[in-house]
Amino acid sequence: MQFINGKDSLVVDAIDGLLRSSGGAKLARLDGYPGIKVVLRTDHKPGRVAIVAGGGSGHEPAHASFVGKGMLTAAVCGEVFASPSIDAVFAAIMAVTGKGGCLVIFKNYTGDRLNFGLAVERARALGKKVEVVIVKDDIALPDIPQPRGIAGVMFVEKVAGHYAEQGADLRTVAAMARKAADDLVSLGISLSSCTLPGIGREDRIPDGKAELGLGLHGEPGVDLVNFEGARQAALVLVDRLFAAAKPARSYALLVNNLGSTTALEMNLLTNEVLASRRGAKIKLVLGPAMLVSSLDMHGFSLSLLPLTPDFEKALLSPAGPLVWPPIRTHVKPKLVKLPREMKSKPARASSNRSLSALVSRACDILIAAEGRLNALDAKVGDGDTGSTVATAARHLQAALPLMPLARLDRFFAATSEALSRSMGGSSGVLLAIFFSAASQSASGGASWQSSLSAGLARMMAYGGAKPGDRTMIDAIAPALGALSRGLGEAAKAARAGADATARMQSARAGRSSYVSASHLEGIADPGAEAVATLLEGLANGWVVPAS
Repeated sequence: MQFINGKDSLVVDAIDGLLRSSGGAKLARLDGYPGIKVVLRTDHKPGRVAIVAGGGSGHEPAHASFVGKGMLTAAVCGEVFASPSIDAVFAAIMAVTGKGGCLVIFKNYTGDRLNFGLAVERARALGKKVEVVIVKDDIALPDIPQPRGIAGVMFVEKVAGHYAEQGADLRTVAAMARKAADDLVSLGISLSSCTLPGIGREDRIPDGKAELGLGLHGEPGVDLVNFEGARQAALVLVDRLFAAAKPARSYALLVNNLGSTTALEMNLLTNEVLASRRGAKIKLVLGPAMLVSSLDMHGFSLSLLPLTPDFEKALLSPAGPLVWPPIRTHVKPKLVKLPREMKSKPARASSNRSLSALVSRACDILIAAEGRLNALDAKVGDGDTGSTVATAARHLQAALPLMPLARLDRFFAATSEALSRSMGGSSGVLLAIFFSAASQSASGGASWQSSLSAGLARMMAYGGAKPGDRTMIDAIAPALGALSRGLGEAAKAARAGADATARMQSARAGRSSYVSASHLEGIADPGAEAVATLLEGLANGWVVPAS
């Protein structure tokens, strides 16, 4: 399913949405829907060269979003993956071409060559000065007589737009754009095809495979290759691009999102390219960004342009279309030293046999309860409470010989640090806060019972939960209240609190707050159950020492 009204109105609806939200971008469209779909500048000076580009829709933001100062004068939009009509291209040329003439840029597909070509000839027959640049940067099939044009067209449009904005004549603008088009190389790879509006997706790429050298219109890739991760995919493209590119001292790189690749993935892929052995040759970077997409294809493409001083100046010059990320220089990540507090030496280990035995026993109890707590959590959460507390218990148990056990405040502080590093999720952070606050209280001379109560107060303040909210606090709070009467009483209070959570109709904090009451009924909160299980286990065979 897709958010469309219908295939027939999809492109015109999208163009109008673009224009309605464009603010002061000085954009308009030619009257002539639905056959003529042209977005153009309203501030173009007729004495300057006009830049017209376009093609089928489905590659957004290309090309309508690149109409603006320093880029395109007009963009001609076809239906999804279909070339614009001859009349649409002709209308665009005639609408924006003045004394300065017009440069028409399009990608090397048969429909575009024919439709753009005939429109250009009609305009020339009427006395318009029009030059043509055809982009054919795809190196997927190196021996094909007519390579496809893909995302590298962005570099060509930027170079042409720069020289047109500077007032260069048509011959110069066309020559610079043509040189960029001739020097460009691009290649793409994808883990999926795209979803055609109203038709669906062809799931032709099996798990563990990727299509290398696929087309922008969902055409199958040239090769079906093993997918071994982001690094391998990035390096395959980098190696092939540099092998095909003209030698140069430095290059500009475009990292283009083909549609549905997440920003996290795109940044990772960019890092793999720039950190590779070829990365040092890349001086300028455009992206990572979605510039020439293929609807929702899960893939990316790379484009390389050998840099000259003229190209570098053109690429770095300002441009004002709706969607144009700044081209930046490739720099290595800078490092800032950690704060001194992060480098503080750990407290010196000290012994306390009684405390060591207590902590070790507590860890054993939680490790043994891992499976039962996971099963309980699976009913109201994501099924990992047991694994979370067991992982922390294993880490704490292993760290015991290195911990400062002789002083309670330092032990609490060390426990906080251990939990913050080993226990995932919000529960780990909350317990780390609990023991950190307890440490601060104990260092001020408070008893261990008072220190734990101070930890609970801070935990509730930061976590936003209180007794009755169906969290671990429903077991911790009554247990601390009963602790002065002995560990057995504290365990009973924790058990009563944990059992009470099964009767609570809703959770007001924690992951269970996202679960409906019908799914919570009769199920105890896993965190509260972990606390009750721990205290019950400790109560069997351990006596609370005198404070």
